[in-house]
Amino acid sequence: MHVESARPSLDCGKPALAVRLLGPFAVVRDGVRAELPASRKLRALLAYLALAPHPVGRARLCELLWDVPNDPRGELRWCLSKLRAVLDEPGHRRVETQDDTVALRLDGCFVDALEVSAAAAQGIASLDAERLRSLSELFAGDFLDGLELDRSPFFESWLIAQRRRFQSCHAAVLEHLVAALPPGSEAAAAGLDRWVELAPFDDRAHLALLTHLAGRGAIGAAEQHLTATAQLFQSEGLDFGPVRAAWQALRDKPPVDRPAVDRPSVDRPAVDRLSAQPVGIAASPPSPAPAGVEPSHASLAVMPFVEAAGPCGTRGGIADGLTHDIITRLAKLRDFFVIARGSVFALAEKNIAPQEAGLKLNVDYVATGTVRTVAGRVVIAVELIEVRTARIVWAESFERRADDLFGVLDDIGNAIVSSISAEIETVERNRAMLKAPNSLNAWEAYHRGLWHMYRFTQPENELAQHFFGVATALDPTFARAHAGLSFTHWQSAFQRWGDRDHESALAYETAGHSLLVDEQNPAAHWAMGRALWLRGEQDGSLSELERAVELSPNFALGHYALSFVHSQSGDPQAAIGSSDHSRHLSPFDPLLFGMLGARAMAHVRLGQFEEAAEWALKAAARPNAHAIILAIAAHCLALAGRLDEARNFAAAIRKALPDYRADDFIGTFRFEADAEALFRQGARRIGLN
Repeated sequence: MHVESARPSLDCGKPALAVRLLGPFAVVRDGVRAELPASRKLRALLAYLALAPHPVGRARLCELLWDVPNDPRGELRWCLSKLRAVLDEPGHRRVETQDDTVALRLDGCFVDALEVSAAAAQGIASLDAERLRSLSELFAGDFLDGLELDRSPFFESWLIAQRRRFQSCHAAVLEHLVAALPPGSEAAAAGLDRWVELAPFDDRAHLALLTHLAGRGAIGAAEQHLTATAQLFQSEGLDFGPVRAAWQALRDKPPVDRPAVDRPSVDRPAVDRLSAQPVGIAASPPSPAPAGVEPSHASLAVMPFVEAAGPCGTRGGIADGLTHDIITRLAKLRDFFVIARGSVFALAEKNIAPQEAGLKLNVDYVATGTVRTVAGRVVIAVELIEVRTARIVWAESFERRADDLFGVLDDIGNAIVSSISAEIETVERNRAMLKAPNSLNAWEAYHRGLWHMYRFTQPENELAQHFFGVATALDPTFARAHAGLSFTHWQSAFQRWGDRDHESALAYETAGHSLLVDEQNPAAHWAMGRALWLRGEQDGSLSELERAVELSPNFALGHYALSFVHSQSGDPQAAIGSSDHSRHLSPFDPLLFGMLGARAMAHVRLGQFEEAAEWALKAAARPNAHAIILAIAAHCLALAGRLDEARNFAAAIRKALPDYRADDFIGTFRFEADAEALFRQGARRIGLN
């Protein structure tokens, strides 16, 4: 580990060696600035290696820093020798070369950029005021301020990206620091001014400053700022209406009623313009969002992918086609607001970087990627970035043979869409868990409900039900929250945590609310399909579930539910296909145990008992697998003749449920007569009959 260990706490004693990258470059040892050769490439090399997560090949470093020199490796060796003279210590080599790679060991060394990166990875919103203040003091200027290299396009591209990333981190630190400081304080005012300077198109920054000025009674200064900012937005073709409307609402309040905090009461004011836009049509000018109303969805912009042909990627061809496809599929999921294609392509035409585009569009997340074709293979690299912290929350590279290009792009597109959806849900779910329960908005309450729902115990299911209820009360039009509520009632019926008929009726009723709110939402049809299965209406259940995946082919839970129904009394081969497809779409899904268990039951119906046992064991090995999954494993292993393993599972089930019998297992599902007979045969072999 050459980077991870280079993150000492700001609270610890001053390290002997410090590297300053945020502002003018400097290496400081024991409080004295080290003398370095005048070479700019030496500084660039140190900075690149300091931030590199892994050892870097010499060929890559030569390509990065030298155009076509006479002896690039010789120049690299000279730079490394000078770095050793500055960084190495007796008995501690910090510049390491192994095989053909180079790495820095920075343990015990303070690197300001790494400190900020570690804070961003931890979550800037979770930091206290003192830590935020310390972080803000690290920003003495741009990343590698004043350092430029001629004829080094790869390094320049990397440098620009790093500067944007750390500017966004700086803005995020200031945003949360201002909220943590005493309202009206000089420190808060200074932080607001710097935040607005760093993020001139961030609605939040301007609203925070206006709120601060109003709180101090400086209405004239606020009006002047409003006028100047409106002109700035107009010059960039951005909508200023939501900020103006929020200021009007704030100004009209009596002074005593004005917010006594510097954080604006309108959170993401422009996000409403992202909703209900047909895919492929640029968003029309929005009407102002009501002051004080928070949106109940996260928002995402998928910037046009680029063909990585040469140092400067180009747009067009399969890259544009893939971008269109991803935007369309994400919009069909209806999980969150997705910016229409026209808007993101218009910004890309102006060569606006993805991070900056995310700030201008006022979205929570930006996805971007590159497409390369190398030696008959397609390589697609994707990143998902949390805009306000510049944190990369997910990155992946997909590589396939290009024999069937359209099929390959369809397969990779499926994986990208499912991964983006899952990663955003995970981030939002974890963020909601950090907030006080009585401070949640509808979106946060929904994700808090998901967190509890995926624990699959009765107490957690009741907590999930509570938070879904909060979400639907705060936003009665939130279709997925109604679907989540239906799921909790379905679980209560399925697991026998309550009266099955009563809970089944509630699952059906709440699924109906979800459909009534948004008939085009795949989750609504998924909830209804599962509720109809509880009522014994298999044809209606399959019809609803097929509608769910028709609306959104990337809806993994829809494919899983189809597998679940078919595995018991439908087409077992279809169950296997749907199970595999759901796992392909969502390989780390919280309901993965169910996907595996459904396939196991389908193999039993096909008489493939050994295959059933193997899939059932995989299901039971999942950390959140409940007693019913263990029962599937016990029965499948018994049918495969693996009686000792089966009895171990039976013992584990009876430890939790002493009176558990085959009738309980059979009564949980809706098997056809032949499947029921097989499972009863397995139960007799291990004493569960």
